[in-house]
Amino acid sequence: MRACCFRALLLAVVLALGIRGQEKGIEPDWDIRPVLKEIAAHAQRMVPVLEQIDAKEMAKNGAPDTYITQLNASKVQAKALATEAQALASTPDKLSADLSTFFRLLSLEKTLLSIEEGIRKYWNPAVADLLNSQMAENGGNRERFQRYILDLAATHEQECAVMDHEAQRCRGILAKQPKAAPKTEKK
Repeated sequence: MRACCFRALLLAVVLALGIRGQEKGIEPDWDIRPVLKEIAAHAQRMVPVLEQIDAKEMAKNGAPDTYITQLNASKVQAKALATEAQALASTPDKLSADLSTFFRLLSLEKTLLSIEEGIRKYWNPAVADLLNSQMAENGGNRERFQRYILDLAATHEQECAVMDHEAQRCRGILAKQPKAAPKTEKK
């Protein structure tokens, strides 16, 4: 009977995986890979823009040290995002890695918005406009990646629900079985 439950559970897992591939909502890996590669390339393109920002000139014009700290951190974050997104492109179905990369992307964008304000106020509005236009280029990829993560999470939840249902059904079958008579030893 345990073999029957095991086969039923195995069947449920296989069906859940089959459902995942047939759902309309989740993009196949080969469709999301170029998005992740473009996110990585975009982060790489941000680094030279950040490098041309003159932090010393901003400080001379009265910018708080916070902007300089954010600028330095954003350079590191942009490089890390490029590395993470490029690595994730090979295995985009890892939800925890997807979330980590997405949170890094959001954090970088938020920091860049603050830096843009500082550049506009304390240094060069033209460079602030350049930074703003560079950030806007990645909006479509960010939205698509976010949708992919949400669909992937929903699919994982559905798979877990199917597996849980089958496990409960198997437990019910096992609980209804009569207990085996104890073996008696012959003397």
